[in-house]
Amino acid sequence: MAEYGQLIVLNGAQEGQVVPVREKVTIGRSESNTLRLTDLQVSRRHAVVLGSGQGVIIKDLDSGNGLYVRGVRVTEQLLEDGDMIRIGKQQIRFEQKQPQELGSCKAPVEKSAIEAPSSIESKEASVLYKSFFRSPHSSASAIELKGLQKRLQAVYIANQAIASEQSLDKVFQTVIDQIFSLVKAHNGLILLKQDDKTELSVEFVHNRDPETTVHVSSSIITRVFENGEAILTNSAAEGMGMGGGESIIQQNISSSMCVPLTHQSECLGVIYVDNHGLDNAFNDSDLELLVALAASAASAIKNAQYLKQLEQSYQDTLLALANAIELRDHYTVGHTWRVTNIAMEMARELGWDEEKIKEVQTGGVLHDVGKIAVDNAILCKPAPLTEEEFAQMKVHPERGADLLRDIKFLKPMIPYCLYHHEKWDGSGYPFGLKEEYIPQEGRLVAVADAFDAMTSTRPYRKGMAPERALNKIIEKKGTQFDPLMVDALEKAYKKGKIEQILQDYHKSEACSIACPFCSTYIRFEESIEAGSQIRCNVCHKTIYLLQQNGRFYGNLTPPNGVE
Repeated sequence: MAEYGQLIVLNGAQEGQVVPVREKVTIGRSESNTLRLTDLQVSRRHAVVLGSGQGVIIKDLDSGNGLYVRGVRVTEQLLEDGDMIRIGKQQIRFEQKQPQELGSCKAPVEKSAIEAPSSIESKEASVLYKSFFRSPHSSASAIELKGLQKRLQAVYIANQAIASEQSLDKVFQTVIDQIFSLVKAHNGLILLKQDDKTELSVEFVHNRDPETTVHVSSSIITRVFENGEAILTNSAAEGMGMGGGESIIQQNISSSMCVPLTHQSECLGVIYVDNHGLDNAFNDSDLELLVALAASAASAIKNAQYLKQLEQSYQDTLLALANAIELRDHYTVGHTWRVTNIAMEMARELGWDEEKIKEVQTGGVLHDVGKIAVDNAILCKPAPLTEEEFAQMKVHPERGADLLRDIKFLKPMIPYCLYHHEKWDGSGYPFGLKEEYIPQEGRLVAVADAFDAMTSTRPYRKGMAPERALNKIIEKKGTQFDPLMVDALEKAYKKGKIEQILQDYHKSEACSIACPFCSTYIRFEESIEAGSQIRCNVCHKTIYLLQQNGRFYGNLTPPNGVE
């Protein structure tokens, strides 16, 4: 029987148990299950894992407390390698068995029997699009039908690849890669309009010869963009005549094509490709093919633009929530941002790539967002918490995950929220995970969070000197903290990066506050004294400037007295 992966229990009574995933694995409290979990929060028949050649799926069996994958509650989920599953209080990691690598499959390009045109050909792009998908003539030969079949297959494969991408950069790269696999192009450019402007800017360039600079005719670009035309030229000399002496390219270009990127009657930009030295490199069939690909590319580009805007909107909203948390406790204003920047410097020392560091930036900002569910009296208590109060405080990692679980673009940030209070030795919360069973994102933020907490002043204690805080963390290396993460903090500190972060924020905080109404940061002159009134330029609220323990904060009501 085929084996598709394995389930590893990370905590609880069954910690360390490994269950191979074959065709069916049942999970629950009953003894009849393949994987039995004794946790009382687990239903008798809680979930089932189904394996096949198409992948591994986990399904919730109408359990009482739900099924969570990557911190998100699901009823059915296709599992990926490394996915964290939560059933009750049990954390389970799925490790996928890697399939044998398949060879790449690239659709062939059918050579058309149609004679390629000379000089310049211009046609309406919408007409070419319909022509590409036309039904074959009843008298079409077997060779013509086979050629049409291959062209349609090639476009289908290309469209699937284009549609699967979500980021603009990946869409651009995939579009050009697919075009180059289907036509004899040397250079490729994608130009898009900017916002409501009519001007086009180059967004992506692919050049087979890095030493060659591509120069396209502005007249051709404009004509294609404004009129929705698709232009084919097989003569550089003829192309020069279109722009009053402008060259299509200054590097021995014999053939070029330019087509519009049109989405629902809106032209987003153009795609341009050319060929060096080969006469009649492109024909009518190639132009039709490029128009068909451009239609799919335009939809993908529009979707990527929309998703980017939507993601930014979500991030702005969650950022406001993070600001709101800090505003509830003026003693810790700046904590979120310091933790974020410390974590980013640690990530750089760990060798994480820029895309991952960008994720750390968002995850760091949101790591404490779950505190919005904590009672204000506990959150702002000017004294150490009681055991009962601390128990209530401990819910904030899970509450943070709850806030993020339905936001698609922020799901990768859940580990930063959910696991940043887990400890290397398993004594942390909420799940008591230990060592590498704790996701690396949680281990990273745990160190950054602890360092900033140690160096921050609270009403009941003064913050430590940074060097002393670092030494305290080093002492807990291998017990409370991941040794790798502690080493990263130490390296960043020795380079002066951590102290610079602290100095920058403390300096800015000395003459700035966050508006208690809209979260906007307001700077003020050093000469302004406590008790003064200032005005927020965003919400226009009058704010009373107060000071405690040497730090300023804002209040919407007049103070009874000023320290």
